[in-house]
Amino acid sequence: MRYSETHKEETRRKVLKAAATAVRAKGPDSVGVAEIMAHAGLTHGGFYAHFPNKEALVAAAITEAFDQSGRRFARLTEGMSGPEALSAFVDIYVTREHRDHPERGCPIAALSSELPRQSAAVRSAYERGVLNLIGRVARWLPDERKADAASLVAEMAGSVVVSRAISDPEAAERLLADARRNLRLRMGIPQ
Repeated sequence: MRYSETHKEETRRKVLKAAATAVRAKGPDSVGVAEIMAHAGLTHGGFYAHFPNKEALVAAAITEAFDQSGRRFARLTEGMSGPEALSAFVDIYVTREHRDHPERGCPIAALSSELPRQSAAVRSAYERGVLNLIGRVARWLPDERKADAASLVAEMAGSVVVSRAISDPEAAERLLADARRNLRLRMGIPQ
């Protein structure tokens, strides 16, 4: 059977999409190559045609996860002014939807506690994603507030992470609502 010239790249994209979802859902150490390949509709044997080892897959999956989030946020904030984009970002990020679906959410909220135990290559991919997100948030801020971007990202991600650990759904929802309100107040975003 003859494959198209783009077959290998299409297959790699399929594997990366499945890996980005699995790594966010279960963490890098709790997901296996065979599981990811099965989710991509492929056999385990085809893995090495795309990646030398699991570490390379996890690093690429983290990059893909950040890229997916970046594309989503870019679509949702396209054409908005800085304050409008920041407001929309807070309203999208600090939500029950994000809390309940780490497999589709931001890798910061899904993976931060697991990254210190990962290899330098995996941590480097994660760090690039974090810095890119901070840079995006900084572009939405006025010059005198750009230094706040890192703490805003940390506060948003931390709110989502803590809300995931709270078993009472009403308390978790209150935490998210309070975080959105406080972020808006701190940044001067209208309520």
